[in-house]
Amino acid sequence: MKNVYEKSLNMHRELRGKLSMGCRTPIRDMDDLSLIYTPGVAEPCRAIVADKEEVWNVTIKNNLVAVITDGTAVLGLGDIGPEASLPVMEGKSCLFKRFAGIDSIPLAVSTKDVDEFVDAVSKIAVSFGGINLEDISAPRCFEIERKLQERLDIPVFHDDQHGTAVIALAAYKNALRLTGRNLRDATLVINGAGAAGCSIARFFIAAGAENIIMCDINGAICDDFTEGLNESQKALAKVTNPRRKRGRLADVIKGADAFLGVSRPGLLTGDMVRTMAKDPIVFAMANPTPEIFPDEALAAGAAVVATGRSDFPNQVNNCLGFPGIFRGALNVRARRINEEMKLAASEALASLVTKDKLSKEYIIPSALDPRVVPAVAEAVAAAARATGVARD
Repeated sequence: MKNVYEKSLNMHRELRGKLSMGCRTPIRDMDDLSLIYTPGVAEPCRAIVADKEEVWNVTIKNNLVAVITDGTAVLGLGDIGPEASLPVMEGKSCLFKRFAGIDSIPLAVSTKDVDEFVDAVSKIAVSFGGINLEDISAPRCFEIERKLQERLDIPVFHDDQHGTAVIALAAYKNALRLTGRNLRDATLVINGAGAAGCSIARFFIAAGAENIIMCDINGAICDDFTEGLNESQKALAKVTNPRRKRGRLADVIKGADAFLGVSRPGLLTGDMVRTMAKDPIVFAMANPTPEIFPDEALAAGAAVVATGRSDFPNQVNNCLGFPGIFRGALNVRARRINEEMKLAASEALASLVTKDKLSKEYIIPSALDPRVVPAVAEAVAAAARATGVARD
C-alpha cells in the first residue's frame, strides 16, 4: 500500500493537479473570436434575459456539477481542512468526466458554519446543473443538504450518504437473493451511525427493510434510550431495532442475517461472525481497512462478503452510483434527486447482475462495467419524469 501512496504523490506533483479546462470550439481566426466572445456572445446573453431557462441551452450549466466540501470528513483522514481536501475533490471530478462525460469543478469552502456554507454555495449555484456535496461531517451534512435543496432548484446530492446507500442496497439485494433471504424479514446490523450509516438505514427502510439494528460507538441504538444521539440518530431510533435489543456489537449481532459496517477497522471478528445466522452476509466497508478482512469472514462462515476496496471481490464503490445518477438528472434537467430516483438507480444496478452470473464473488458490477452509467442514468431519468421533477 505504501507504494501506491508514493506513486500517487509523485503523480500529483508531476501533474500539478489532475484537472484542466478546455474550450469545445477552436479559436482559429477573427470570425471564431467574434462568435465565442464579443460581439456575438451578446445574443445568447439576450436570449437568457428573455427566458432564464435558455441558460440550460446556451451555457455549460447543462453538463456542469460542482463538487463541494469543507474538508471535515475526508475519506478515512477525517477533518483535514479545505486545502488538503482538494486532491480528493479533483479526483471526484475526474471520475465524473471518465464515467459519465460530466464536467465538474472542485470547490473547497473555508467555513464550518452551516449557514455560511449554505449561503456561499447558494450564491454560486446559478452556474451549475447540480451540486455534489462531498466529505462533510455529520450531523452538519444533513442540515447543509436540506437547506441547500430548499433554496435551490437543482439537485443537491451528498454522495457519502446517498451514493453509498444506493450501491449498498443493490449489492445487498443480490446477496439476499444468493442466500435465499428477503429484504423485509432479514435482520441487518449496521455498525456506524454517521452520515453514511444513517443514510443507508433510512434508504433500506424506504426500500422495505423492517429489521435493522443500528450501532454507534456506545452500542445498539434504541428508542427508549436516546441520550447523546443527534437528531438524525434519534429519528432512526424510532424506526429501527423493533425488538429493542441492547448491548455492544458482539451482543446484538448474535443470530443476525447480515452485517454492514461503515465504521472503523477491526470492529468485527471471526468469532462474532460465527454467532450470526447460517450463511451470513458481511459488508465490511470501512476504508481503507475494513471491519473484517474477507478471508477471516469467509473462514468464519460468511456466505458472501463485500468491502469498499478494489482488491477484493464485491467492491461497494461510489463510482457505480454518482456518475449515472447525475447523468440521468442532468439529461432531464431535474430540480432534485428524490427517493424514487435513488431507488430506481439501485434497482437498475442490481439488475445488471443476472441470475446466471450471480455468485458469492459477484453480487455487484465492476465500476468499469460500461453498462452501469447508461442503465442507471436511464432509470433515474425515467423516475424523475414520473415524479414530476424533470424540466425536460
